[in-house]
Amino acid sequence: MTRALKAAAAEGDRSENAEYIYRKKQLREIDRRVRFLRRRLDEVRPVPARSDNPGKVCFGATVTLAEDGRDAVCYRIVGADETDADKGWISVDSPVARALLGKVVGDGVSVRTPTGDRLLEVVAVDYGEQPQS
Repeated sequence: MTRALKAAAAEGDRSENAEYIYRKKQLREIDRRVRFLRRRLDEVRPVPARSDNPGKVCFGATVTLAEDGRDAVCYRIVGADETDADKGWISVDSPVARALLGKVVGDGVSVRTPTGDRLLEVVAVDYGEQPQS
C-alpha cells in the first residue's frame, strides 16, 4: 500500500492526482481498522473450554428452542463481533444467550424482550458447523 502511494505521489501534482487521493483514502481506512482492532484487544476475553456435556449450552453452541404457539428457532451463540441476524448468530452478551448459558436439553428459560417475557424450552444443543442459511 505504501509503495503504491509513493508511486502515485511521484506522478506529479497531488491535488489533481486521483490515484494519490485514492491511495491516501485506502491508507486512512487501514489505519482506522487497526485502531479499532487495537481497542477491541483490550475488551477481548478468553472463552472458557466447552463443557464435557454436549447437551449443555456454552459459547459456540447452536441451540434449538421451542416456544408455545411458534415455530422452533435456532440460535448460534457467538462473539459480539460475529453476530449475524440472518444466520441466527446471536452475541454471547445478548439477553437470550445469557439466559441459555449453562442450560441443558429440556430446560426452560424465561427471557425479557421488548415485546414482553418469552418462555423458551431448549430442544437441542449442537456444537457442529451451522449450515449456511
